[in-house]
Amino acid sequence: MSNLIVTEASVTQAALHARAAELTDREEARLQSRTRGSEQLHARAARSMTSGVPSSYQIRDPWPIYLTHGRGSLVWDVDGNEYADFHNGFGSMIQGHAHPAIVRAVTERVALGTHFAMPTEDSVVVSEELARRFGLPQWRYVNSGSEATMDAIRIARGVTGRDTIIKIFGSYHGHHDYVMVSIGAPYDDIGPADNMNSLGYGAGIPQAVIDLTVPVPFNDAPAMEHRIEALAAEGRLPACVIMEAAMMNLGVVLPEPGYLEAVREITARHGIILIFDEVKTGLCVAAGGATERFGVRPDMITLAKALGGGLPSGAIGATAEIMEVVASDRVKQVGTFNGNPLTMAAARASLLEVLTPEAYAHLDHLNDRLIAGCDEILARHGIPGYTVGISSKGCVHFTDAPIRDYTSFMAHQNAALPELAWLYNANRGVLMAPGREEEWTLSVQHTDADVDRYLDSLDYLARDLTA
Repeated sequence: MSNLIVTEASVTQAALHARAAELTDREEARLQSRTRGSEQLHARAARSMTSGVPSSYQIRDPWPIYLTHGRGSLVWDVDGNEYADFHNGFGSMIQGHAHPAIVRAVTERVALGTHFAMPTEDSVVVSEELARRFGLPQWRYVNSGSEATMDAIRIARGVTGRDTIIKIFGSYHGHHDYVMVSIGAPYDDIGPADNMNSLGYGAGIPQAVIDLTVPVPFNDAPAMEHRIEALAAEGRLPACVIMEAAMMNLGVVLPEPGYLEAVREITARHGIILIFDEVKTGLCVAAGGATERFGVRPDMITLAKALGGGLPSGAIGATAEIMEVVASDRVKQVGTFNGNPLTMAAARASLLEVLTPEAYAHLDHLNDRLIAGCDEILARHGIPGYTVGISSKGCVHFTDAPIRDYTSFMAHQNAALPELAWLYNANRGVLMAPGREEEWTLSVQHTDADVDRYLDSLDYLARDLTA
């Protein structure tokens, strides 16, 4: 993990901005010339599929890159370009593409029937393994991270009889209304640390729903407690705090020493259910996710993404006391495709055969190489920033100050550089998740050669920025 020391700049921010604009034009032209097949497919797709993509997070101007297949750590696009995949489906593919164990499990399951809306043995084995890894005894399944956080919040409300919830400002917990609040807000709209603003993320979210979700800053336990006390005084003690133990949509922002322990103590003292959203960290930063890695156990955990080995998946874990409201049917936790046999077969194979102790040791080795290599490149070229990572996750923060929360991210990150880095990577055979907020994700099938490809691309970028 990074020591959060920002490289001292040998080039001014103004000079970096000017040079980045020039290089962005050049690299965009190069990418467009290499992806004409994607251009043609996008024109066709836009006639029947809104914006030509299945999800707004896949939009890219002037067109996205359309892929055909993946194998191991590599993917290929419709133009035949090969990429080392550091995108990995927004972190879903820690197993890598077409892993033999998962291919075998899904192939065998397909021949036996793909869906019953009835339980199978695989769903039992998966719940047993999740209970072992995460230390929470009771589990239920869903089909996405959004469903997992939605159901977890509903369960917390059912247990406590309260309506208000607390989330971290700038964190993303899926696309249902209660968590589409205070994400991606302009710097001037954030508000003070102890009274941050509840802001809808896009149209279509009722103001009454927005007002029930109260944001607080990451890495600031006193601000959280101050807001909880203020809400209690209003008769609005929260049902839950939902948060990532390490923020994963501002690149990577790690918890400062003592922060998670303080949050655990504050929520327990006030009788508030603590939910760790491990959709991005669960199974990706340790066998037992961030819960294991940081040694703080919440009341509830939500999983998705990496759980299903590429199939739509999600899960909610909790104490037996909390899940009693589901067992007694006071809270309705339902879904036709929950525990789908294909997904459970893939999850079982992933948990028991792929995500082994040796696999996590391999991920740590690769991530350590990436962090050290990126920091060395930034220092050698005098570009302000630092690298941070944990197991399969990491990023370069192009910034003149450490990032500890959403406010500092918006104030200090040089937004032009991650966007330019994405272009450099794509043109040099490295596929990253789009946007200034995303991180790299490794898979167990990545190699040292993939790390070298990433580092070579960053070195090209740094050299050209300072030429």
